[in-house]
Amino acid sequence: MRQYLQNKKGLIQNVFDKVYDKYDLMNDLMSLGIHRLWKKNLISWMAPSLKKKLIDMACGTGDLGKLFLENTNFTGKVLCIDPNSRMLKKGIERLSKYKNLTWKKGYAEKILAPDNSFDYYTISFGLRNTKNINKSLKEAYRVLKPGGRFLCLEFTPDIAPPLRGLYEAYSLRMIPKIGDWLTGDAGAYHYLVESIRRFPHATHVAKLLGKAGFAGVRVKALSAGVVSLHSAWRV
Repeated sequence: MRQYLQNKKGLIQNVFDKVYDKYDLMNDLMSLGIHRLWKKNLISWMAPSLKKKLIDMACGTGDLGKLFLENTNFTGKVLCIDPNSRMLKKGIERLSKYKNLTWKKGYAEKILAPDNSFDYYTISFGLRNTKNINKSLKEAYRVLKPGGRFLCLEFTPDIAPPLRGLYEAYSLRMIPKIGDWLTGDAGAYHYLVESIRRFPHATHVAKLLGKAGFAGVRVKALSAGVVSLHSAWRV
């Protein structure tokens, strides 16, 4: 499944080149700080075992990798991958004391890692920025070990009807204003809003996971459907 906006030449790179330095502040402002709870919910649902390996795709500045290590008593290992070099540099600086993190530039559609390498695969707020969702899910399946687990946290258009109008008004009016205030570029934030509106519904993402080979697919709606959390298993 190719994504129209994400396949515009240079668009994604341009957006994140402009927001990387204030990426964490951006997430706090856009989600009113709730993104931290969503990520904790993901790790809680994962319930990671000790001494396991995680690949965190579209890692940003490393929030999930940090949570994973803290929840495995620092016995786990994390490969943090992001397509944006500046974002990776920010994450390396931010989490320099965490020795079990490895950082690599890369893309979800073609992961430079062997088959059957990881116990867990996570991607938070990154699946909608891939150029091809199907290829990304198949790659996630490939690099997971048999019995490995996939977890995806993503904004979706599945907002509960009572909140939909308020949410859309906030997205269309406030988020570009926040972007303009943070970076002087409201246009980059218009992309973020539009990418959420065009993203598939949670039930469709679940079907795509099944087509990629995953089993035991489950979905949780968080914050009245503003965000969906998908879990699936590599068989």
